[in-house]
Amino acid sequence: MPVLSGGTPPRVRDLTLLPKAHLHLHFTGSMRPSTLLDLAEKHGVHLPDALTGAEPPKLRATDERGWFRFQRLYDAARSCLRTPEDIQRLVREAAEEDVRDGSGWLEIQVDPTSYAPLLGGLIPALEIILDAVDSASRETGLGMRVLVAANRMKHPLDARTLARLAVRYADRGIVGFGLSNDERRGMARDFDRAFAIAREGGLLAAPHGGELAGPASVRDCLDDLDASRIGHGVRAAENPRLLKRLADRQITCEVCPSSNVALGVYEKPEDVPLRTLFEAGVPMALGADDPLLFGSRLAAQYELAREHHGFTDAELAELARQSVRGSAAPVDVRERLLGGIDAWLAG
Repeated sequence: MPVLSGGTPPRVRDLTLLPKAHLHLHFTGSMRPSTLLDLAEKHGVHLPDALTGAEPPKLRATDERGWFRFQRLYDAARSCLRTPEDIQRLVREAAEEDVRDGSGWLEIQVDPTSYAPLLGGLIPALEIILDAVDSASRETGLGMRVLVAANRMKHPLDARTLARLAVRYADRGIVGFGLSNDERRGMARDFDRAFAIAREGGLLAAPHGGELAGPASVRDCLDDLDASRIGHGVRAAENPRLLKRLADRQITCEVCPSSNVALGVYEKPEDVPLRTLFEAGVPMALGADDPLLFGSRLAAQYELAREHHGFTDAELAELARQSVRGSAAPVDVRERLLGGIDAWLAG
């Protein structure tokens, strides 16, 4: 750390006190490791050894076998969520962790079809999740909403059904519609009708793209799905024309640095192209993705930007502003968070 004249080190502002919005957090992946162990014991679920150790599992998903292993671990964790009480605990704890990290707004992402078999069906599962989000928001003071995500490994007709359901429950706290799982599978355009249904119903479009697949997958999300946000999007850094397009349209990329390294998209934290996107004018919302599997939460993503990319406090404050502007938060929440960011920087 550089030292100022007179021998006084510069003050480093606490990033957990920086107000921010969290726009990329998956439902099961938000779970605390200790909670996973408790629920596995409660329901008699035998977990893979990789989920029971003190350290996050070693992952690399750049090939099909690696992605399958990642998905297998996620599915094993999800199988421990079997009752409304389990859902309520997960959501409340996710909110508590976000508040601890300075988040004032969280959009948690979920595919309710994955939880339906153990919770009485698709509609009961979604209502249980929405009730849990509403309760956690009231209990913690965190603004919290839901982004329903279709699974691109399933048939596009399933996505249309899910989009219609998401629109139906928009007044209960659903703000967006996404598309998750391995972006190397299925064509974005196969899901265009589902996204049209969601957009016509007033939901923002936030599909995954540009993580495991290259810049073309980001372009497909823009061209075929009319995305207003991109889940990940980091591979756009490989194409200057695409970067300019994202910047010109102010499409927010939900960048998850720790996840990118854990899954082998980049070898080291300093390889994640945060600087490239930032200097190109592409808005970013840093996200934790799946803390259960990657071992770090929201504030740690800002720490990574500071430590490995040299982001100043003024630049980190701008990243926080970008996360708020890219969110679906109401105007009063945005203004409160933006004011808090200015106050943090003024210090």
